[in-house]
Amino acid sequence: MQTSLSANIAPLIIRKLSTPVPIKSALTTQSFDTRWLKLRRPLKTAVPHEWQSWLLDSGSLTQRLVKRSQGNFRVEVVRQGWMRPTRSEANALGIDQRQCALVREVQLIGNDVPWVFARSIIPAQTLTGRERQLRMLGNRSLGSLLFTDPTMRRDPIEISRLQLQDKTEIWARRSVFFLSNKPLLVSEAFLPELLGK
Repeated sequence: MQTSLSANIAPLIIRKLSTPVPIKSALTTQSFDTRWLKLRRPLKTAVPHEWQSWLLDSGSLTQRLVKRSQGNFRVEVVRQGWMRPTRSEANALGIDQRQCALVREVQLIGNDVPWVFARSIIPAQTLTGRERQLRMLGNRSLGSLLFTDPTMRRDPIEISRLQLQDKTEIWARRSVFFLSNKPLLVSEAFLPELLGK
């Protein structure tokens, strides 16, 4: 398990990667089995200013990335299938860790550069009724569905730092969303390339 954040952590200096690491191999499932904290004031001061708006934005990340890339945006599915969530993910969703869920991992790519790695955990009981369509998103963004659904509500954002295989640390956030009162967990890891680093 990764080192947990505390209220007095020093600001993170993200090292520039000499060559971009393919995100599909740079983050592992265990990267997400870490301590996530709600973003309260003492913690906000530890987050570098340039990342605060990305971590705190409660709107559609997809829309923001489309605007930043001037429309040159796409979603690439890294993997999708039935798997066990991490202990941290199961706890966030209030499900048994031994219970399989639909796990979807994607890269959000702007101007042909991976900017965000997103991991969604969708319990089987959520995939009923209208929400069955979540199984068949393909290369569409999950956000395009979430933020157009009138039943959507969102729990408070939590943040953490995840470690790539080359030991670079990146900021990430996650939230539990509800569609028709059925939960799913969305985690988003922000890559240095988003800021042109």
